[in-house]
Amino acid sequence: MSKQTSERSAVELPSSVTYRNFPRTRYQGSKYKLLPWLADSFQALTFDTALDVFGGTAAVSYLLKTLGKTVYYNDALAFNAQVGTALIENASVTLDEDDVAFIFTQDPNRTYRSFIEETFSDIYFTDEENHWLDIVVQNIHTMECPYKRAMAFWALFQSAISKRPYNLFHRKNLYVRTSNVKRSFGNKATWDRPFDVHFRKFVREANNAVFDNGRDNKVFCLKDEDLQVRADLVYMDPPYIPEKGALTRYRDFYHFLEGICFYHEWKEHLDRDSKHLKLQSESSNWECKEGIHDAFDMLFEKFEEAIMVVSYRKDGIPSIDWIVERLEKRGKQVEVKEVDYKYVLSKKGNLKEVLIVAAQK
Repeated sequence: MSKQTSERSAVELPSSVTYRNFPRTRYQGSKYKLLPWLADSFQALTFDTALDVFGGTAAVSYLLKTLGKTVYYNDALAFNAQVGTALIENASVTLDEDDVAFIFTQDPNRTYRSFIEETFSDIYFTDEENHWLDIVVQNIHTMECPYKRAMAFWALFQSAISKRPYNLFHRKNLYVRTSNVKRSFGNKATWDRPFDVHFRKFVREANNAVFDNGRDNKVFCLKDEDLQVRADLVYMDPPYIPEKGALTRYRDFYHFLEGICFYHEWKEHLDRDSKHLKLQSESSNWECKEGIHDAFDMLFEKFEEAIMVVSYRKDGIPSIDWIVERLEKRGKQVEVKEVDYKYVLSKKGNLKEVLIVAAQK
C-alpha cells in the first residue's frame, strides 16, 4: 500500500478538465469542493465506463461526465435519482419560460390536493408557501417529458433547501425563520425570498449545466445490493459512520424532498410519531455499526473486477486499515490519498478526507 498526502487547496479544477457549469448546492456531504482533487486521481486511471454507486448531488458523476466517460449514476433515494436524471442522463433538454409558467399556474379545470398545506402547517414553511408547493408539485408530476420533469424537481429541491434553516428538514423549526430576533447564523433574506424567485434562479443554473458528452449515460434508483450494473471503474461515497458523534441519515435529513417524489402516496409513509412528520424509517447496514462491515464486503465482492475508488473520512467506521486489508485480499493494488477538508455544517475541525484507490495489480 502506498500513501500520498495532498496539501493542495480544492478550489479550481486542473486546466485540462472542462468542468462546465455544475450548480452549487448546500446538500450535506457534497463533494463539490473536492472535485479538483478527485479529478487528478480519475485522470491517472485508465477506464471508459464509470458507476457512481451512491450518487447523491451528482457532483462526482458530473465530473466523470465532463471527462468524457460513460456514466452510470445510482442512488436509492428517489429525489437524488431525479437530480441524476436532470444533470447526468439528460443531454439536451432544458426548461423554457412556457414550462415555468405551466409549473406556476393553477389549472382551473383540475382538482388539486392540499396535502402539504394540511399536513405540514407551521413545520417547515408558511401556509402560503405550502399552498404554492402543493400546486407546483402536482403540476410538475404531470409533465410528460422525464427530463423536463427532473429539471423542474431539481430547481424545486434547491429552492426548498435554500429556504430552510441549516438547509435541512431534520426538525420542526419554522420559528427560526419567522421569529423577530437577532441571529448569529443563517440568511433571513434568502429564507424569506419567494419560492418562485428561487425557482427561476435554479432553472437558469440547471439549464446552464445541461450538456451532451456523446455517451449514453444512465440513472438508476436502486439499493446498492440490487445493482447489477458493470463498469470499468466503480466510485463509492457510502453513508458515513463516525467513530464519535452522530450518524448522518440522509433520508431523515431530506425526507420532505423524498416525499415530493411520491406525492400521492406520501400520506401512507409518514411517521406520525415524529414531531416534524418525517418518513417512516428504513433499516440499512450502512447506518449500523454492526452491519457496515458486511455492507462493504458485499460491494467489494460484487465489483472486485473493476477499479474501485472509495471516498472516506479519517475517523470513519470501519477503519481505513480495515478497508485497505479487505481490498488487498481481493488482489488489488491499493493507494490511499488524503487532503484536509471541512464539510458544511460540521462542528468538527478540519478532518482528513481520504480517497482509497484499488486498481488491478
